[in-house]
Amino acid sequence: MSAAASGERAMRRPASRRRLCLAVAIVGLLLSGCATNAAPGTPSTPGGAASASATPTAACPQVEGVDLPPECAPYDPEAAMALNDRHRERVELDEDAQGANAEVVPSLTAALEDLRVRGAATEDSVRAALSDAGLIDAQVRGDYGRILFGAVGPGGGCVFGEVADAVAVDVGGYILDGGCLPAQ
Repeated sequence: MSAAASGERAMRRPASRRRLCLAVAIVGLLLSGCATNAAPGTPSTPGGAASASATPTAACPQVEGVDLPPECAPYDPEAAMALNDRHRERVELDEDAQGANAEVVPSLTAALEDLRVRGAATEDSVRAALSDAGLIDAQVRGDYGRILFGAVGPGGGCVFGEVADAVAVDVGGYILDGGCLPAQ
């Protein structure tokens, strides 16, 4: 192959690449919105005709006696707030499990009250008291001057409560979010 033929082929290669890039760019522009007939901000249906109703673009709270604009998707703020805390609800515990867990409450309450009165209530000491009561998988968390706890009881479900100015111990099912102690 001669040097002239080699140089000529090298000069054609960039030109064909430029044509390919240009063709791809033109196709991209055509596909990116130049083909629609609708005015900017006007919802359209397939075929380019404007639709009869606006597409909601924002969620708006329903207020009694107030008509919402067509771009709003209405929602009930009270129902939304109720659903927001649903993950903290507890499942129901059957009577046998409730009774088995209730048996540990008096001794656990006394042990936690002793810790509180002596000023020895810490996350570690509460965890130890839960273990001594036969509870497993303890979750203990200090929270603004109080100690929250939850552990799996002997009948399943949870024994939970807090140590603060007083001691509170209760029994119930697992939280819908999982575990015995709600997340922060």
